[in-house]
Amino acid sequence: QVQLVESGGGLVQAGGSLRLSCAASGRTFSNYGMGWFRQVPGKEREFVAAISWSGGNTYYPDSVKGRFTISRDNAKNTVSLQMNSLKLEDTAVYYCAAKLGRYSVPRYYTRTVDYDYWGQGTQVTVSS
Repeated sequence: QVQLVESGGGLVQAGGSLRLSCAASGRTFSNYGMGWFRQVPGKEREFVAAISWSGGNTYYPDSVKGRFTISRDNAKNTVSLQMNSLKLEDTAVYYCAAKLGRYSVPRYYTRTVDYDYWGQGTQVTVSS
C-alpha cells in the first residue's frame, strides 16, 4: 500500500501559476505510474495528467495541454503538477493518484478506475 499526501493548493488569480506536490510513502515509488485528477462539486472526477513510472512519458487532456506539466522525482518519492496560465475553470479539488505497475504509456491510464491509491485532495481556486 502507498500513502499519498498533496500540498500546494491555494488561491490564485486567473493567468497565474501554482505548483502542486504529492508525497508518497509506504512502497517503492518507482513501481507506480502517477496521475493527477480534479473534481468540482456535482461533477465526476476529471483526468488532468499522468506520468509513467520512469517519468519518461506523460499525457494530458486537451483542456490543460500546454499549460500544465507533470513531473516526478523517484529519489524523493514525489510527483508534481506545475500549473500555468490558470483559468477560472481550473478551480477544483486536485487529487494525486497512484497506479501499481511499471507501465510506460500513460495515455492508457486516464480513468479513475485505473488507479489504486488516492490522496485526500488539495483545493485550487482561481479568481478573476
